[in-house]
Amino acid sequence: MIPTNIRAIAAIILSDLLKGNGSLTTHLSKHKTSKDYALLQEICFGSCRWFHLLEFELSLLLKRPLKKKDSDIRCLLIIGLYQLRELSIADYAAINETVSAIDELHKPWAKGLVNAVLRNYQRQSEMVKDCVAKADLSVRMSHPKWIVDKLATQQSNHLEEILTNNNQRPPMTLRANTRKSSPSEIQKSLEEADIQATLGQIAKTALTLTKPMSVEKLPGFNEGLLSVQDEASQLVPDLLQLKPGLRVLDACAAPGGKTCHILESERSLSECVAVDISSERLKKIKENLFRLHFKATLLSADASDTDSWWDGNGFDRILLDAPCSATGVIRRHPDIKLLRKESDLSSLQHSQKSLLESLWACLKPGGLLLYTTCSVLKEENQDVVSAFLKSTDNAKYEGIAADWGVECDNGRQLLPSANTGSDGFFFSLLVKR
Repeated sequence: MIPTNIRAIAAIILSDLLKGNGSLTTHLSKHKTSKDYALLQEICFGSCRWFHLLEFELSLLLKRPLKKKDSDIRCLLIIGLYQLRELSIADYAAINETVSAIDELHKPWAKGLVNAVLRNYQRQSEMVKDCVAKADLSVRMSHPKWIVDKLATQQSNHLEEILTNNNQRPPMTLRANTRKSSPSEIQKSLEEADIQATLGQIAKTALTLTKPMSVEKLPGFNEGLLSVQDEASQLVPDLLQLKPGLRVLDACAAPGGKTCHILESERSLSECVAVDISSERLKKIKENLFRLHFKATLLSADASDTDSWWDGNGFDRILLDAPCSATGVIRRHPDIKLLRKESDLSSLQHSQKSLLESLWACLKPGGLLLYTTCSVLKEENQDVVSAFLKSTDNAKYEGIAADWGVECDNGRQLLPSANTGSDGFFFSLLVKR
């Protein structure tokens, strides 16, 4: 029987994530028609965001750890603690509804346990706070210890800033289609609809909403005047130095925000080719292209397997937004804290190097390749580019002159920002000599 209790559904989703199954996006997509979807989304996102802190608090309240087979009950308890800590739901209602969820998890023995732990949390909240205050930084900032340790070494001057911003609710940032309207004109039309937005600080096309909302409520969205896109990735077209007549490749292109922005920025390209390994995700690119009235050549293929898709004609510009740990977008995808493991980095680095080496053969002499990731880890950024430059005689790093981000070896690193709409993002611009 499919659960209907929101807390039971959330506990099952959280338990699946801990087992490495799926993602919040895929799990929640199955429940979008639920009348309680907003609450389900809030509980799931919040419980992932604060999971490591909540798990520590739970350990203080349990006399003995739960068995591995009772991961759903453990997750239900974490969900209960999240509600008591962070939500405005009355405590008695949060406890009662959480205990009721056990009926749909079919473990009646756990009712007394869940009720006792949550009520004990109410009674011992000061003790719990004191213990948290003395705990390791990874607990206090609710991050996997391996991520905190790496950032402490690689980004020591920005460590707490990154961790704090990772725990914020993400801003909703828009991209103005400057072929149709300027950001200031869009800002004015939003204000006329009682929607507040500020102009971007690092990307000339960006606006950040004061309060996120459904795109259907945004004036001009259906007409193609604006799109939803993080401010950091809106820097891509300018860095690519687009000109009329160029042939451009967007590798690993889904969901197509950068593809469409490239086409908005330069309408006279000879061709824009978008490649993605997922045929399902290519559908999203098609939707975005259709809404904005653009055309591009879409190919479902592994971008590193150039024999399977490349026609042999060189590209003047290549964007490689490489698959990565996504440690720069944790605030948007807090399940990364549960899903990503330190052991993933070596295989991701292998894929990044393979893509870079394969796509380099597709670039014309004198052409530019922009390597980007939404990671803040050196292993996926500077290390990948440095290794490539050492092994490739005709590759040279082009310095990025900018007043944003942190300059680093062979690239520029943006960190998750509380002051702009930008996520953590790495850029490296390479020229083929």
